[in-house]
Amino acid sequence: MDPVIIVGAGPVGLTLALALARQEVPVVVLDEGPGKDEPRPARTVVLREDTAALLERLTGVTLDQHGLRWTGWRSMRRKQVTGEVAFAEAGPEAPLHIPQHVLTHALRAAVADRPLVRVAVDSRLDAIEQERSGISARTRGPHGTWWRGSYLVGCDGTRSTVRKLQDIRFPGRTAVERHAVATLRTELPWEGQALLHRTPPWRQSGPSAGEVTARPLPDGAWRLDWLLPPGRDLVTPEDLVTRVRETLAGWTDGATPAYDLLDTGVHTVHHRLARRWRAGRVFLAGDAAHLLGAFGTQGLDEGLRDADNLAWKLAAAWHHGPREALLDSYQAERRAVVAARLRAADQVLPVLRGGGGLRQIMPGTARGHDALLADGHLGRGPLGAPGSYAGSPLAPRHLEAEIPVGTAPGAAVTDVRVTAEDGSFVRLRDRLGRGALLVVLIAPGTGVWDRKHWMSAGVMPRLAAAVTALPYAAELLVAEGYPGAPAHSVLLVRPDGHLVTALSGVRPADLYAAAEAAVGGAVLKEREEREEAEAGSRTR
Repeated sequence: MDPVIIVGAGPVGLTLALALARQEVPVVVLDEGPGKDEPRPARTVVLREDTAALLERLTGVTLDQHGLRWTGWRSMRRKQVTGEVAFAEAGPEAPLHIPQHVLTHALRAAVADRPLVRVAVDSRLDAIEQERSGISARTRGPHGTWWRGSYLVGCDGTRSTVRKLQDIRFPGRTAVERHAVATLRTELPWEGQALLHRTPPWRQSGPSAGEVTARPLPDGAWRLDWLLPPGRDLVTPEDLVTRVRETLAGWTDGATPAYDLLDTGVHTVHHRLARRWRAGRVFLAGDAAHLLGAFGTQGLDEGLRDADNLAWKLAAAWHHGPREALLDSYQAERRAVVAARLRAADQVLPVLRGGGGLRQIMPGTARGHDALLADGHLGRGPLGAPGSYAGSPLAPRHLEAEIPVGTAPGAAVTDVRVTAEDGSFVRLRDRLGRGALLVVLIAPGTGVWDRKHWMSAGVMPRLAAAVTALPYAAELLVAEGYPGAPAHSVLLVRPDGHLVTALSGVRPADLYAAAEAAVGGAVLKEREEREEAEAGSRTR
């Protein structure tokens, strides 16, 4: 079967290529550039717990060695601290801040070690032709040619050629926010802590919206972002240097400390959402499908989640034949999550940026507004928290044995220690992304016994038989505990780490129905039954 074609070699495209290769799917990545990225210290990304773990799983690289996990977060207004969050030392919940070119380099190095991934550099997409049996993509450049694939995914950014060739609309809002950006090396009073400072007390030269963010990077570097007022006022290098000096002096009680300016820029945030994320064998992901980023939220986080969601569904189609309901669920799940994030941002925009349209709907003090902004930066609340697929078409219906646990159906599971099939202790998250469903038995006390002693005891033989009979490949794991889950409950987890359901005990029929729903079989069956019923009514 032909490989999957990925257009674009940014972090999302490379992540998708690695995720597919991990599931034994060959990939061709069309890179319109020369295959390397120029260092830009002013371009950085903040990764949440789940996306950092995804990248480490795919690259085999400990990202903490290349980025910096914040030790805390501080919100200030004028001279007053309005909120503080302290993270445990190297705690997993701490956001990871890393230069984007360093992250991309790690992804490129991992791709170079994957025989199933081929990167075609200097290859700019020019045309797409879909057929019943596959898809063809024409590139132009020094090595222009036709490429044959099974599916094609556009990860080619804001001005996506794939999106334009498929005539997919990309409505939204332009220049929701603009920030002047500077990355520099200096010493600040909040070592390792990120800072949001609203309405700082010092006088700033030039137009200002009165908000500056400082986020630490490795090797004593910091990225500073100044929110600019609406409009398109030119930000000159001189303006940026003045902002740097005034801000550093304000934070250090008057005297500008020594600093080394590494890079500068202007970052403009747009909010857009593609009308469709699938057109036959063509899919969109990352900035090609959505743009967001106001209030400190990170668009790359959502792009990486796009890749994680789509990879196992494309792999299932590649290995087992088209599963249209499963492929359709990519748009249904991911577009709904991003749309909810954009709606939340639009609702709070008038409040947080000085308008009064929603003050009666969302009353709150300045401290409350700072907390909302912190949510966006820290990946919490409606502005920043990872989305749930509770309303997914893949969600199972009417399971008699379903029980509530600490994770709601459709949400990402908590990472706990589990015993794998070979008897080794691993993290649950380490078993994700292999293309198989995960069935996790909660069995307190099993951690002290060798697997061979309890595999044939209690409910294990019956559960193992039920897992073998599932309509899709599944791996059986055992955990001593899981938040909110009673002993002998069974969790069914998707390959991308989202909970399908939790069952009370071993219930083969419910487990089978849930697995069938999770891979689109139940959706297809319902559709076929509905079509048969409609056809029957027309003949009567």
